[in-house]
Amino acid sequence: QVQLVESGGGLVQAGGSLRLSCAASGFTFSSYAMRWYRQAPGREREWVASIGSLSTIRSYADSVKGRFTISRDNAKNTVYLQMNNLKVEDTALYYCNTVAGGTARFTYWGQGIQVTVSL
Repeated sequence: QVQLVESGGGLVQAGGSLRLSCAASGFTFSSYAMRWYRQAPGREREWVASIGSLSTIRSYADSVKGRFTISRDNAKNTVYLQMNNLKVEDTALYYCNTVAGGTARFTYWGQGIQVTVSL
């Protein structure tokens, strides 16, 4: 059973930093790309960042480029999102995501973790 469990969210002032973690289980973590998404109140869920299985490929939404860094530790089955210089508009529920499986692939989501940035 695939599980993705986010942690590390909270309340921070603008300009501050947070590091989100997503602990994965139930699949061969090192074989699959991982992603972070976020959803602000009243808005659609949006993609934030992706990382390939071997960390050689990383990509970011324009809104977070230069401020957020995605990384992974395949030995710990964990993906991270380091968020620096946070802005009020980064306030959202952040989700960990993967698409994994064999012949048939499925999309999996974590339960989400709240990040709130105040002035």
